[in-house]
Amino acid sequence: METGTTHAAQVRTPGGGFLLGRTAPEAVFTPEDLTDEQRLVRRTAQQFVEDEVLPHTTALEQHDWALTRRLIRRAGELGFLGADIPEAYGGSGLDKITGLAIKDAMGIGMSFSVSIGAHIGIGTLPIAFFGTEAQKRRYLPGLAAGTLIGAYALTEPTAGSDAMAIRTRATRAADGGFVLDGTKQFISNAAFADVFTVFAKVDGEHHTAFIVERATPGLTVGPEEHKLGIRGSSTAPLILEGVRVPAEGVLGEIGQGHKIAFNILNVGRFTLAAGVTGAARHALRQVTDYARARRQFNKALVEFGLIRQKLARLATAIYVTESMVYRTGGLIADALGAQHQEPAQVMAALEEYAVECSINKVHASEMLDLVVDEMVQIYGGYGFIEDYPAARAYRDARINRIFEGTNEINRLLIPGMLFRRAMKGRLDLLGAARTVADEMLAPAGGDGEDRRALDEERRLVDAARKATLFAAGAAAQTYLTDLEQRQELLGWIADLVIETFAVESAVLRAAKAAGRGDAAADLHAAMVRLALDDALPRMEATARRILAATAQGDALRTMLAGLRRFLKVPAIDTVPVGRQVAQAVIAAGGYPV
Repeated sequence: METGTTHAAQVRTPGGGFLLGRTAPEAVFTPEDLTDEQRLVRRTAQQFVEDEVLPHTTALEQHDWALTRRLIRRAGELGFLGADIPEAYGGSGLDKITGLAIKDAMGIGMSFSVSIGAHIGIGTLPIAFFGTEAQKRRYLPGLAAGTLIGAYALTEPTAGSDAMAIRTRATRAADGGFVLDGTKQFISNAAFADVFTVFAKVDGEHHTAFIVERATPGLTVGPEEHKLGIRGSSTAPLILEGVRVPAEGVLGEIGQGHKIAFNILNVGRFTLAAGVTGAARHALRQVTDYARARRQFNKALVEFGLIRQKLARLATAIYVTESMVYRTGGLIADALGAQHQEPAQVMAALEEYAVECSINKVHASEMLDLVVDEMVQIYGGYGFIEDYPAARAYRDARINRIFEGTNEINRLLIPGMLFRRAMKGRLDLLGAARTVADEMLAPAGGDGEDRRALDEERRLVDAARKATLFAAGAAAQTYLTDLEQRQELLGWIADLVIETFAVESAVLRAAKAAGRGDAAADLHAAMVRLALDDALPRMEATARRILAATAQGDALRTMLAGLRRFLKVPAIDTVPVGRQVAQAVIAAGGYPV
């Protein structure tokens, strides 16, 4: 099944390259670039979840795993499981952007979105990307059809975020195979999965991935965890006691399992962001419907200014995240290219945009928490009652800041990856930081830029980028290799990097919409203005903290003066802008673009 071109032609931007200078609006992929067929696939996937999954939410939360399996198999019949699997192995043959659109649509499925997401992503992709020809032919057709369910077993009771510290052992057997012993923790789909990608250390040292089938003697699934949220998904430990795996069960190369683990986690972070975006849109639709129907003081809730302000804020937050997700999807689609690639090529492509994957994961998960928190607030007392949708949405959302590496771990990864790329000469961050430092400390001058759509907003994005480079460069110059021991600074640098990518993605999307005369271009621009008004003061405060930790006295005062000059944020009356966005939300009954 072909869905046409994935996106408009764009100049290849390296991972982290958004920090080096301006990106042209034409160079980014946006949701508005989806083809008619891609939109149809997304609508069909969403309709499947709305019609065939959501009505069974209660049964799913009562652990009807047979129902979960039937629904996943139904998704396979519709072609939703095999988007990343070539047709030669039973997949759908869809392009990467269509696969992204499916994951976006599936996000509305709450607990089921976790089950199917784990299957499509971390349950299937290790074999799809790194399996041998024989492994792909053995497992991928069933995974694409939903007759086999996949799971991923990396986390252990004593090794969560520290994946390299796993203790599960793989002992070499006389027949050339291996014997696995250990315990895995928090394994999604454990109760009903047929195929597990299990990570263990050969000879207690060489981190390696193995394909383990459920029926293998010695493999036991422990009791379900009693969870705060996502109660309709399976989360249980996996116990391995003398589990024999033949030599052909090794996935990839011995000693290279950590590379598979980290690269699959990169994809998982990105696909989580896509699903979270769909979930946030769904929540906004629910809360808008409620606010239109609920009356207080003889008025509908949507007639109150503070409620409208909330709706505008939520729609804007979703817009920003959606812009980031689809922009990153375009970058990854370019990097991965054709389905048939060697594992080394796949790992290189995924590693290239690992920074963007972490950025998306952090921003999207925190955006969804904002949406569901305000959802509870708008529902008022009913938001605290389990019979209404806000309570479940609130509980289910919380896991996303822990999934796929906690947000704290990802905040450390973001600057760490950027600095390593700079040290290897793959990204000239140090040169860009020096240029910005010279500019910040020099007398003010004109920008000399051509005037285009949303020029002021693009200038503000430039200022945000420069502030990020300036603060990060100052920290790196002050602490050098000791910077990695100052997690507070790394976290703040990550926040600046995340905010820069976020606001730039939104502005580029709005500029692209304006450039081609989209009917909703004014609405795009309004949401961008709200986003910048919210983000830039926060970025200035974060940059000040970094600079205060790197300099004192006159040097600090000079640096702060340069920062203030660059981050001049014009005061705008957000009341009419917010009302414009809120009115669009109310008229659309939810997300308005």
